Amino acid sequence: MSVDITYDAALIEEIAARFDLRDPNKRALSALVERISKGTDFQELVADLATGVGKTYLMSSLIDYLAAQGVRHVLVVTPGSTIQRKTLANFDAASAKYVAGAEYVPFLVTPENFQAANVGAVLRDPRRLKVFVFNVQQLIRPSDKVSRKVRSEDENLGDALYSHLEAAGDLFVIADEHHVYHEKAKAFSAGIRDLNPVAMVGLTATPAKADLPKVAFEYTLGEAIADGHVKVPVIVYRKDGTKDERTQLADACRLLANKEESYRIFREVNPDAPAVKPCLFVVCQTIDHAAEVAQMLAGSGFIGDGSQVLQITSQSSDEALEALASVENPDSPIRAIVSVNMLREGWDVKNIAVIVALRKLASQTLTEQILGRGLRLPFAQRTGVPDVDQVDLVAHDSYAQLLAQKDVLRQRIQLPSSKVEVDENGAAMTATVDPAQPLDPTRATIGPGGQQSILPVDSPVPGQWSLFDTDPSRGQPGLSDDETQAAGGGSAAADPAAALAFQETGSRLQAKAPAPVNRTQGAPKIIFPRLESRLSYAPFSLSDISNADAERAGAAFAEEVPTFMFRDALEATRQGDDVTIKVTPQGRTEAGQRFEGLDIVYDSLVKLIMHQPEVPSELGSKNAARRLVQAFLRGAGAVENGDHVESWGQKRREQAVDGMRRMIREKIASRAPQTEYEIVPVELPDEPVLVSTAAVDAYDGQRFAKGMQYTGWQKNIMPVASFDAGTTEWELAMLMDRDPDIEWWIRVYVHREAFIPTGNGKYYPDFIALDKAGEYWLLEGKADSEALDECVLVKKKAAESWARRVSDDGRFGRWHYLFATESDIAKAGASWKVLVNITKPE
Repeated sequence: MSVDITYDAALIEEIAARFDLRDPNKRALSALVERISKGTDFQELVADLATGVGKTYLMSSLIDYLAAQGVRHVLVVTPGSTIQRKTLANFDAASAKYVAGAEYVPFLVTPENFQAANVGAVLRDPRRLKVFVFNVQQLIRPSDKVSRKVRSEDENLGDALYSHLEAAGDLFVIADEHHVYHEKAKAFSAGIRDLNPVAMVGLTATPAKADLPKVAFEYTLGEAIADGHVKVPVIVYRKDGTKDERTQLADACRLLANKEESYRIFREVNPDAPAVKPCLFVVCQTIDHAAEVAQMLAGSGFIGDGSQVLQITSQSSDEALEALASVENPDSPIRAIVSVNMLREGWDVKNIAVIVALRKLASQTLTEQILGRGLRLPFAQRTGVPDVDQVDLVAHDSYAQLLAQKDVLRQRIQLPSSKVEVDENGAAMTATVDPAQPLDPTRATIGPGGQQSILPVDSPVPGQWSLFDTDPSRGQPGLSDDETQAAGGGSAAADPAAALAFQETGSRLQAKAPAPVNRTQGAPKIIFPRLESRLSYAPFSLSDISNADAERAGAAFAEEVPTFMFRDALEATRQGDDVTIKVTPQGRTEAGQRFEGLDIVYDSLVKLIMHQPEVPSELGSKNAARRLVQAFLRGAGAVENGDHVESWGQKRREQAVDGMRRMIREKIASRAPQTEYEIVPVELPDEPVLVSTAAVDAYDGQRFAKGMQYTGWQKNIMPVASFDAGTTEWELAMLMDRDPDIEWWIRVYVHREAFIPTGNGKYYPDFIALDKAGEYWLLEGKADSEALDECVLVKKKAAESWARRVSDDGRFGRWHYLFATESDIAKAGASWKVLVNITKPE
């Protein structure tokens, strides 16, 4: 290394004073110099400095420090022509972009002048400070198709400029917008590193992830906001769901007009302040998209003048680029700049006051690069006037995401390498797994919010049975709830007496498997006619709605409905090194809206009515719709005066349409319901069923036990049944099974398909019986103490009505409903005929 850079604190203080450096720039200069002074080999350093803080001042002050230490060759690499022109202006004393304060005035070598005769003489002068300003594309190695003048021998220099820089020995490279050509961009990277510089210093507000270890100094956007060095970003959005491009641009123009008024008032109060005219900055998707947007902005209701709209793309003319260079000039006519990617980074002006990004802000980097175009303070420091000290970012379609990501302003996001899945609402569903625990994939579940839960080996999955679960409150051990009922249980919870047989195996119990069985041999299937009620309505007619009804509905829309833009500032506060970003509401601003003539409102309302599904598509409906709309608009005070047709704003139109729809829907809903019935045939029995090994023979001298499975029946369609009550259900079963007038009977269980609707629930009777005459009987046994309960009487009445209806239908045979109390059953003396005589069913 032919030059020895030392750390000189006094020199840093002197340079900081001459350049009037802001504190973060001064600290960045100190950090870079300290790192360079300690290096013995090539170093690549990065200064991560928030956009708008003044990387240009850091560049100029670093060059002056290096020059004071004896360096005479500094190469400034820019990613494109726009930033290159801006950089040259920073060293031009005649330019408004000039950065004053340098003790060592550099000689600028550019792609335009490096072959001039006088440049060769300067390059050979070891006393002169030379600053080379080139695009990275002009430095990369040439190919068969592309030549590079800087690599060709020059007669004035006696060598190629590139070779001259390689041999300089004291060359320092400053890479502006360093993230554009980090190490992954091999050609760009090699074009710089092949020069063998002493060090390369990258300047950027958005460093590449791979370059984070090289960062020598970091100053985040959050810090810059907290310290007052940049504007406060304000996210602007609507809450009415409107987010089309036309609306966003119209709102942006309205915000721009507000900014212009605020700037004007500030200068009236502060006449010594420089003249600054705020501009709108729009980022588009493509060049064609930019052309469409520029044309729209030139129209009425937006900027309104094409000469005040500047479109900048890679195809822009020199004239357009010159207009861009002078956009900060108070005499510039430009009020809006429309761009694609050219101005995404490195282009810094102080008068961008409103930004519209008509492209997805896909990452924090892109967000900061776009937002950064408007962060520079128009009057060099905060004014105390919020509308002047803020930059508005119109984000109707993504404001929620931007507000939720406010903390990216104070930190660099390290994206996780694992994939993050999201649900249909966009919520993260990343599974969390304890790495210390081995994962059993057969027992892992993803719960709400994405957390992974691992079920213990001995824990049953909720809603399922473990073979070792003997809790009788959960139904029959070893069976699901459905299996419990299929085995004959009257409810999901079975009595311990109905439990399966178990045998002791060590310290645990193991269930014996139940046996599946089908219906009794020769037993018939029974078709149960389940009655289902359905509500229906009379056909709807628009003639049911009077003009007075329509006028009353229209009266609610007699005035225009304002719509608003809401503004939330991302303000930052600092406590030591800790920066907090807070969303601070800024109130609301009335937004503009499109106005349409009354004829369009009329047509949209008629169309709405005719699109209602209950309105028949016929001439009568169309005439009625026109009548109702005319009455509706009269109620809203709509008038036509001669040739003048009243116009309505967009929100008023939308709400009027909703009001008309609501009126129509309310009229449709107010029709009196009509009850219609449908008979749905249900085939019984459900089979097979599971028979417990603990089941006993009904005639084997066993006493009744609730929930016990009984077999050995003579006339039961199924070979097994269980009961809830001994004096009613059990006794009825024994009566029917012995009586010669009964051919077959079957037990009815709850939560199955055979039930009677009661209006507010389902009624499950106890039995169905088929007598010798071929008639069907629905039976219910009830304790004397419960027979007159209101709920029992409701079920009884519903069942009697059901029996009449299904019998009258004629397709399912004759049905009766027999309701017997325990006293009735006892008096019957085990005789079917006596029981019928006592209960007197229809």
